[in-house]
Amino acid sequence: MGTPNADNQIDMDEISEFERLLNEEPSFSPTVPRKGEIRTAVILEIREREIIVDLNAKQDGIVRSEDLERLDDEYRQSLRVGDEVPVYVLHPRDQDDNLIVSINMGLQRYDWDLARKLLETEDVDTVRVTGHNRGGILVRWRRLEGFIPSSHLISAAYSGDRRDAWNDLIGSELTVKVIEVDQDRRRLIFSEREAQKEQRAQQKARLLSELKEGDVVQGIVTGLRDFGAFVNLGGADGLIHVSELAWHRVDHPRDVLNVGDEIDVYVLNLDRETNRIALSRKRLLRDPWEDAAERYHEGQLVEGTVTNVVDFGAFVALDNGLEGLLHLSEMGDGTLKEPHSYVKKGDRLSLRISHLEPEKRRVGFTQRWGTNEADDSSSDTDEQTTDEQTNDADEPTEDEAIE
Repeated sequence: MGTPNADNQIDMDEISEFERLLNEEPSFSPTVPRKGEIRTAVILEIREREIIVDLNAKQDGIVRSEDLERLDDEYRQSLRVGDEVPVYVLHPRDQDDNLIVSINMGLQRYDWDLARKLLETEDVDTVRVTGHNRGGILVRWRRLEGFIPSSHLISAAYSGDRRDAWNDLIGSELTVKVIEVDQDRRRLIFSEREAQKEQRAQQKARLLSELKEGDVVQGIVTGLRDFGAFVNLGGADGLIHVSELAWHRVDHPRDVLNVGDEIDVYVLNLDRETNRIALSRKRLLRDPWEDAAERYHEGQLVEGTVTNVVDFGAFVALDNGLEGLLHLSEMGDGTLKEPHSYVKKGDRLSLRISHLEPEKRRVGFTQRWGTNEADDSSSDTDEQTTDEQTNDADEPTEDEAIE
């Protein structure tokens, strides 16, 4: 056996280097594709009913017609020989020993990436309803199938036949928010309810940027709670605290408002950090204390509505909102032991003003001075009689006049 010459030694070195590169650089050698793998392929040939691609495997991949039909028309028509496309390996070797790949499912990789981005940013998007099952609504988002659980759906009421309501949604578009992404399990979950919260937050932020304190705006009462009333100002709610509903004491907002009422409100405070809008109703009502000294006087007979009953008496509001206390000792004949069996909230009472202090915004009432119109009439008659008697006494008699 002969000794290799220098040229042969160089050839052997080149072969060894080539083998090293093949081992270290996978791109230099064809690799066997795995089912479910996504690769970047180059279009080699576009046929009438299929596309042939090179995905660095021992054989070329085939994109069948049924996969091409799932592509958007515009995208499919834009494909050219030499283009790089993502492909999903459907069958590494089918019954005819062909490598079958999918461009449509390869493109879904970008949709999964976008879905993860939407999950992180909490942005909203739209989906199209394709069907439903027992648990909720089936939807299509871009090239992916998704799902909206029934607990996250607000477009269909649960009263009546749920299946009929969900059938009516098929084909419609819903605004949703991504709440779960699991590409390995092909699980993509959306929420319409969370999207609505997001939209309301955005609308409130917009309102906060447009409104300023002191503005008077119109809204619709959307909810009543013990602590106040919610008013929709056009896509976002503000709150009227119970203390800002009226000048008199309001025990519960339903005493002065109803859901659905259209009212004017005063913008009291804007908190842009917490996205809260504080409103007032009473600031648009006349302050009853402004002209209390001119309209009322001690001893005057008035009518009012009981706004609250406490152990020591009852608070009563006059029709213009002026509110004061009818003390237990001033109820009836003054011998009552407790007020709850005598009056209740909402009762209309006739009473007299016992004392009035506009500068301190105080007024007291009594029923012990008489609460009938006749009392006022007799009082006026007595005053008139007294005045007439006084006048008669001042007039000279006929004899005195003659003298």
